[in-house]
Amino acid sequence: MKISQLTLRLLLAGALVLGAVPMVAQDAEPEATPEATEVPIPPRGEFCTEEVRQQMQEQEVYIPLISKGFQHQFWQAVRLGAEQAAEDCGVEITFEGPETESMVDRQIEMLQTALDRGPDAIAFAALDSQAAVPLLERAAAEGIPVIGFDSGVESDIPVTTAATDNVAAAALAADMMAEAIGGAGQVAVIAHDQTSRTGIDRVEGFVNRIEEAYPDIEIVDIQYGGGDHLRSTDLAKAIILAHPDLKGFFGANEGSAIGVLNAVTELGMEGKIVIIGYDSGTQQLEAIRSGVMAGAITQDPIGIGYRAVEAAVMALLGEELPETIDTGFHYFTAENMDSEEIAPLLYE
Repeated sequence: MKISQLTLRLLLAGALVLGAVPMVAQDAEPEATPEATEVPIPPRGEFCTEEVRQQMQEQEVYIPLISKGFQHQFWQAVRLGAEQAAEDCGVEITFEGPETESMVDRQIEMLQTALDRGPDAIAFAALDSQAAVPLLERAAAEGIPVIGFDSGVESDIPVTTAATDNVAAAALAADMMAEAIGGAGQVAVIAHDQTSRTGIDRVEGFVNRIEEAYPDIEIVDIQYGGGDHLRSTDLAKAIILAHPDLKGFFGANEGSAIGVLNAVTELGMEGKIVIIGYDSGTQQLEAIRSGVMAGAITQDPIGIGYRAVEAAVMALLGEELPETIDTGFHYFTAENMDSEEIAPLLYE
């Protein structure tokens, strides 16, 4: 099992995972404080100087990234960011994920295999926010810093999580929905799952914002399609047929949004139902340009991947990290999607 000298030094210094991972969680007092979430970190790309790069290369640092998926365009964009950070920081990475975002067991197998290789640190995007905890506890016991990316876990083991503020992003989607439908009417939600942090936070962010700010908007249904286009299409069709007065639909990830888009077009409801999506991808971009979809939330997938690897290097070097690294989000429409601010964040 390969563990670098750098990791060993951290263990010997008693600074296991920056002191953020208690070895006896049952009896330990929580160490998180409000200040822990406000730790300043350098702008992206500025931490890995040539000196850091040489140090990492000398230690032959290896960092596997276990993603929620692999083939999807979003995850390929995350991979590109991770690979750029690996080059900048002088570390070796691998990037893998299951074929679909419903394959929790497969992802857990990948996580176990990655730990068996004896990595110096590991980055993990959880499909199930609780299922991976036993393996993450193993990582903590072995002195392997864990970095969350995109989707956190129900544990204080990760040193930090590089992710979009999904609650705030979904609340913005709710505001845009309310504006588009005139502040009143029936809307529905198709999301990807009820187990990942992203699935939970996006639904809660949207629903809570509607309930607290828009009393004349009724959420008539919330369904979960596993991020699968076909399943999400069938669910969206059923909702539309059951609620003929439906005015709006929020698709909480790309697969969900495409399912909603397919349902609306197949039922000939273009222009009658406002669609707001999440992420980008070719089909969503085309739908927004044509006006069939009102707009969508875009994340920064390249930034998520970059920050995950960069944070792992920072952790190995004993740098203090915030509880979360907010990688940002924007709402884009046909009017601003080609702007200098938005265009680099969209993937096809």
